[in-house]
Amino acid sequence: MATRTITGIHHVTAIAGDPQRNLDFYTAVLGLRLVKLTVNFDDPGTYHFYFGNDAGAPGSILTFFPWVGIRRGIVGSGQVTATTFAVTTQSVPYWERRLTDHGVTITRVGERFGERVIVFSDPDGLPLEVVATPHADPTAAWSNGPVDGEHAICGFHSATLSEEGYE
Repeated sequence: MATRTITGIHHVTAIAGDPQRNLDFYTAVLGLRLVKLTVNFDDPGTYHFYFGNDAGAPGSILTFFPWVGIRRGIVGSGQVTATTFAVTTQSVPYWERRLTDHGVTITRVGERFGERVIVFSDPDGLPLEVVATPHADPTAAWSNGPVDGEHAICGFHSATLSEEGYE
């Protein structure tokens, strides 16, 4: 049997509260493109938002099922505990300023594995990070969005998964 390798993240899915607040945050603040708007096929009364890069390529898609009035989640084991986006290496000051200007609380700015990291949460408390990496490809970013192409999110950098045990 051949060894199979995971080559990247296809997409990450999360739950949100207010649909308009979610849409506004990911498009107007983070500058992601609303790639697709559909419904949850198991609950057709619920939206399913797809946010991503210019092409809506795998490795850039963050989807949400927003339910008005849903209780805020608790970050813990067995789930993605931080979704991390890639930006170019010169973009950290831009993102610090942009997030602050939009009223987003930055909980930490530091370094991890030699790359600058900005840690914050979305309006529903979903942990997010922006990592300035030389691997970010600005040609993949949404070119017509509210964020300058040189600083725009280029796709996922990584996702942090929390597990219960080391086994």
